[in-house]
Amino acid sequence: MENQDCIFCKIVQKQIPSSIIFENEEVMAFLDIRPLNMGHTLVIPKGHYVDVFDIPKEQLCQIYGICKQIAPAIKTATKADGITIIQQNGKAAGQEIFHLHAHVVPRYEGQKLARFKDLKIVDRDKLEEMAEKIRQYL
Repeated sequence: MENQDCIFCKIVQKQIPSSIIFENEEVMAFLDIRPLNMGHTLVIPKGHYVDVFDIPKEQLCQIYGICKQIAPAIKTATKADGITIIQQNGKAAGQEIFHLHAHVVPRYEGQKLARFKDLKIVDRDKLEEMAEKIRQYL
């Protein structure tokens, strides 16, 4: 159940580098290359599901179970004031990559979020450094 053209499927297959903070047989969590804040993590099913309408309930529950598991580690590692979890379904909702994913984003008091399209790519070394910091708290 993979899509050869899907960037997230390529990450799951290790064809594209990523800064993985968690992985099991069903789910992968890795740092977003264009983060809203450093520590911004994407949690995806390893199988290719387009959105919430496509994924079986049990697998969606696994995704959110991992969000709950990694959120405290991200919050601690980044010294964030809070965590935002975002999951978009369909182009009209802002979904850009059509492989279901949840964003786990560290947040700070008084901060407004940038638009996804305005975000800049972060150097892999900086992402790896942050991934290591988060993994220490898992």
